[in-house]
This record gives sequence, structure tokens and C-alpha cells, in this order.
Amino acid sequence: MMRVLIVDDEAPARDKLRRWLAEPADIAIVGECADGLEAAASIAQLQPDAVFLDIQMPGMSGLEVAAQLEAAQAPLLVFVTAYDEHAIKAFDLNAVDYLLKPYDKDRLLKTLQRLRARRGDVAGAGASAQESAIRTAREQTGASGRLLVPQGEQLQLIDASSIHWLQADDNYVHVHTAQARYMLRRTLSDLLLQLGERFVRIHKSVAVNIAEVRSLSPLFKGDHEVVLRGGAVLRMSRRYKEELFGKMGH
Repeated sequence: MMRVLIVDDEAPARDKLRRWLAEPADIAIVGECADGLEAAASIAQLQPDAVFLDIQMPGMSGLEVAAQLEAAQAPLLVFVTAYDEHAIKAFDLNAVDYLLKPYDKDRLLKTLQRLRARRGDVAGAGASAQESAIRTAREQTGASGRLLVPQGEQLQLIDASSIHWLQADDNYVHVHTAQARYMLRRTLSDLLLQLGERFVRIHKSVAVNIAEVRSLSPLFKGDHEVVLRGGAVLRMSRRYKEELFGKMGH
């Protein structure tokens, strides 16, 4: 069975897709979402094999949802849109497929064939489609100005500028802000790709928001002490100092 999540802010669009996806014997609909924030939470909780993801949604677009995913954990993506320019972007994403509204049942069946083919080759074409879709979603949306973080059993969006520093811990990253610390199941490298140039690594397991750096003090053997505006004191390895110095204009 292929476990599928439906995401669209329009109820009639969800209804049509639900009816047609209920017909094939190998498709199981595991949930429906009406906005991007709900979609991101459902993807994390339900871990579907594939997501039919509407691009144009209020609050958080389908492209923004895709940009928040990590390829190693992401489902296969089918972008759905009523706008030609978005359909072209979705096609460029090399997602499994895109559906341009209004689509008919024959077009959906072709999409399901592509999904089955990609899912049958998870280590090859399927994995490359996930990576390409997420990478290009980030290119389309630019560096993320917002980050999805867990808040209890819910997800919330925080401003990336509010993040002071990031610390890797095995397969997780601790996100430190002035008010709270959040833990994401992400790699630090992937998170830095998403957040863009405002963050820089100062250690193999630590990165800082450049705007939060208050002072630098040399230690020994080229290492430095980094003091952030919020009071955190971190250690910078000498192998990373050139990048931080370059971005700070030292």
C-alpha cells in the first residue's frame, strides 16, 4: 500500500482528490490538511509515502513546506496548482509530478504511475527526486526567514532572526533563542543550507547567527571564544575562523 497525504486549502479540491484516490486498491489516504502548517505537522507525524501538496496556500505555501523538509526523511511530492507559473516551477523542481488544476482522472492516474515507479526505486530515482524537489524548493523560496519548530505536540513558525545559535546532537539539532530551546530531528548541515548566509559554523557541531556575535577573544592554538549578545559563550575551532571572520569583516 502507498500511504498518501492530501494537502489543499480548498475543500472541493480535497474532496475530488479523495474520491479518485480511494479507487485504486494500492492507495491508502492517511490524512487531509487545509494549510501548510498543518501539512508539515502531519508529514512529521504520519510519515506518508507521498504527498499531494497544493502550492498556493495562505500562511505557508506548499513550496515553503517542501523547503522545511530534509530529503532523507521526506515523502515523494506531487505539487498541485491552479497557476501556470507555479506549475512550471513545480515541474522544474523535478518532483515526482505536478497537477495543473483543473485536472481529470486520466491525468491523476498517470501521476500515480509515476509515484509507483519512483517508490519502487527509493534508493535511486525516488531518492533523487526527493533531494531535487527540496533543494529547488529552497532555491525558489530563498533562504528561509522562518523555521518550523516543535512546541509540545504542535509545530510553530519562528523567525530565523530570533535564533542565536545551533548545536548538533547526533541526529538532532538544538535551536537556541532568547526565550526557548527547540530540538529538531535534522542534521546541522541540512539546516544551515535552509537558513542561508546569516548563520555560520564555528565548530563541527555548532553554528551561530552572525548578527548575535558580540565579541571574539583569542585562546590558544588559533581557537577563539565567541560571546553572543544573549550571553552564551561558545568555542570556535581554528578551522572555522576564516569563514566567520570573512563574514564579519575582520
